[in-house]
Amino acid sequence: MPSLKHEKLCLPPVAGVDEAGRGPLAGPVVAAAVILPAKGVPRGINDSKKLPPLERQRLHDRLRACAIVGIGIVEAEEIDTLNIYWATMKAMTLAVEALGCAPGHVLVDGNRLPKWGFAATPIIKGDAISLSIAAASIIAKHTRDTIMLAHAEAHPHYGWHANKGYGAPDHLRALREHGPCALHRRSFRPVAEAFLLNESSVPHTSA
Repeated sequence: MPSLKHEKLCLPPVAGVDEAGRGPLAGPVVAAAVILPAKGVPRGINDSKKLPPLERQRLHDRLRACAIVGIGIVEAEEIDTLNIYWATMKAMTLAVEALGCAPGHVLVDGNRLPKWGFAATPIIKGDAISLSIAAASIIAKHTRDTIMLAHAEAHPHYGWHANKGYGAPDHLRALREHGPCALHRRSFRPVAEAFLLNESSVPHTSA
């Protein structure tokens, strides 16, 4: 289970940072930064991938009420411009800047750090080790899922209510049948291939 072991070694306040949505074919990449309170940390915080949706929502709501939270969002169009790596780094930077206070140290899930002026430490599999990073993973995941559920209302045929934009079979099938929409990441191969397929199926009239 995640603990505060790493946080106790750092200059406070310590922010944990994690992202959600690097791999999907559609929608934004979302990062969250979380500074946990000195007392009253909600019980049950864990890597968001290990939590059922209702428990994630419960912890998300508790964290928003008791912790300092910043969120950074980079949309699909900018992901295509920057590439997913740099888009993720930007989302993390935006999340820390959105905290409203300068952290003494930042713990980041993964093995890379954004180019920023904050003292920071990358932690591989940090969402399973650091309580602050695990909290950030919950905020990022719930925020992104909520965004994709809203998009699913306008684009029901892609199955985003269930797959959240990932390359599930129903999503790939809908891409082939309907082509991509503006929320798809056209720099990702399955989307690029579907775009070309959709374009080639449009009849061209000769002048």
